[in-house]
Amino acid sequence: MKRSKINDIIREADAFIRSFGYIMPPFAYWSPDEMKAHKADSSAIFTSRLGWDITDYGQEKFDDLGLFLFTVRNGRYEDMKLGMGMLYAEKIMISRKDQLSPMHRHNIKAEDIINRGGGKLVLELFMHDRDGGIDPKAEVSVPVDGTITRLPAGGLLKLDPGQSVTLLPGVWHAFWAEGKDVLIGEVSTVNDDLTDNVFREPIGRFSNIDEDVAPLHLLVSDYEKWVG
Repeated sequence: MKRSKINDIIREADAFIRSFGYIMPPFAYWSPDEMKAHKADSSAIFTSRLGWDITDYGQEKFDDLGLFLFTVRNGRYEDMKLGMGMLYAEKIMISRKDQLSPMHRHNIKAEDIINRGGGKLVLELFMHDRDGGIDPKAEVSVPVDGTITRLPAGGLLKLDPGQSVTLLPGVWHAFWAEGKDVLIGEVSTVNDDLTDNVFREPIGRFSNIDEDVAPLHLLVSDYEKWVG
């Protein structure tokens, strides 16, 4: 993706999020130079990979295959092992109308996916087999706002604004917005996008960036290169 397109997506996403009354934390608006200046006193932002995240999964077709994310808070896997500390994470996301977030599952993360507003959020769901792959026959059983919902393998769960679904580790899911763009909330156990995403197809998690202009704000995938 061109950096200029990423900058445009950030501006559009910020306006869309604000239209629902959700206000981003102050560090969201730090410039790259300000991010570098805060390296020492705000190290958790970098170690927990908080911030902007825009992905086309390395496929160069964001409008059809992509997702906007912002990680607001995130704990550490070390605390998960101890069973105490910050064991949770929160993201705000945007799925554009008919934009696919491809089929994947998580080994460790359990998550609530919440339709915060806009169109319908559609999820295609499968259970996992004994090897962790997709079970093409098993019935899917997931809690929707605390009430168990059952679907056939590959069934489509449609969430209206205000509804949410709990996805436990191993549940395969793809999703997209129907009718209008959707603002999505994610509340989960500790999130690790570097190691805990298993995709059905051999695709990447992050975008390849063409630096045609300077970044408006850094993405989480920029931190190592730009901040160190």
